Amino acid sequence: MNMDNNAPYYLITGGTPLHGEVALSGAKNAVAKILIASLLTTESCTLRNVPLIGELDLTLALCHDMGSHIELVDHTLSVRTPDVQCSIVSGSIGGLNRMAIMTVGPLLHRCGEANIPRPGGDRIGARPIDFHIQGLELMGAVVTEEAGRYRFNAPRGLHGATIKLPFPSVMSTENFLITASLAKGVTVIENAALEPEIIDLIKFLQKMGAIIEIKVDRRIVIEGVDRLHGASHTLLSDRNEAVSLAIAAYLTKGDIYLRGAQQDTLLTFLNTLTKMQLSFAVDDEGIRFTGADTPPPVIALETDVHPGFMTDWQQPFTILLTQADGMSVVHETIYEDRFGYTSALSHMGAHIGLYSKCLGEVPCRFREKQYLHSCVVRGPTPLTATRLDIPDIRAGCSYILAALCAQGTSSVYGIEHIERGYEKLDEKLRALGAQLEHIREPELVTPGKEPIYRALTGHP
Repeated sequence: MNMDNNAPYYLITGGTPLHGEVALSGAKNAVAKILIASLLTTESCTLRNVPLIGELDLTLALCHDMGSHIELVDHTLSVRTPDVQCSIVSGSIGGLNRMAIMTVGPLLHRCGEANIPRPGGDRIGARPIDFHIQGLELMGAVVTEEAGRYRFNAPRGLHGATIKLPFPSVMSTENFLITASLAKGVTVIENAALEPEIIDLIKFLQKMGAIIEIKVDRRIVIEGVDRLHGASHTLLSDRNEAVSLAIAAYLTKGDIYLRGAQQDTLLTFLNTLTKMQLSFAVDDEGIRFTGADTPPPVIALETDVHPGFMTDWQQPFTILLTQADGMSVVHETIYEDRFGYTSALSHMGAHIGLYSKCLGEVPCRFREKQYLHSCVVRGPTPLTATRLDIPDIRAGCSYILAALCAQGTSSVYGIEHIERGYEKLDEKLRALGAQLEHIREPELVTPGKEPIYRALTGHP
């Protein structure tokens, strides 16, 4: 919990219907991985619709340390890495999120070795990197661990392998896609994740010259090539931002048009809205979400890998369920510890009970393990403003949503988590009519601590 009362925070007064149009940013869950993939070539790559967020900041810092030349104009990023100058990922940068493990493949291809810190990131479960290490070893990497760091080398180079994931891990799938593109021979990823952001990564790698096929039964086949070239790519829009703002429309009984919202990446979410009799309208440019004066009906919700209901949608959607008419059930099957945020909601007046039993249609991999991975939400309940301390990105957005529909003025701390995953969310909400003030203490701003994309490019 962030108890620094001098830290920047949001003051949010709830109860104002949100109206207007928002242009969605590029996908947070795509930009970092695609930027890492650009390290596979010495040629220039251009990325468009790049979100200016903390996740980009950290990944640019990684690439800059390795020798990448970076230019950013508006939301278009050009990156070129003619020579990799360092195969050691700094703990001060690589330990802040999970991108360091993604650099191993490019570093092994370019340098023959990689040295990375233990990964960081949101604390929403164990999230081990065992899948990554096991797959890299199958491809010829030799791994040693000491003093909180992992050292990789590939004495005979990297080669193709058949990698069967015990679970469709998104980041493991992305890692093996990147690494296998230049490995000798054929790599088969079985039980692969197939999220829209993974398809976006595949599109970028294919533009670079990679040979990748998606087969039936969650199999991806990669035929390694000798070299990859530069490419240009426009990132897909952020479906998590779309869901968050859509729920804001319903919670505040407003009307929001999301320009750039892509129906094909939101099918399961939209189906869920239809089941709850919530109004939306899709056109070629985006999607409009319109709230109603009456509470929506309840629903039983279960998270799953794509094309199921995304785990990142669970937290903001639970806020919506506090305003539904009756008893709703949520079964989290992806992360074993993703309901920690609900205690703050209970302080606001929400009626939420946590259970270790699987409350979904089918028992999940957490059954009989005593993890509180199911919840029952009773609504509709008025929420009352309070102080909220953000633990991670999606919980943070959920707290903001709760504050937007609460009675009174909430103070929301830990907003650096929001800035890591959402581009100018506070400005977008204010443009829609939210009573939200970003409180900063000028004397706490330290020169030289601006984001890397500002420090390197002069971007405002």
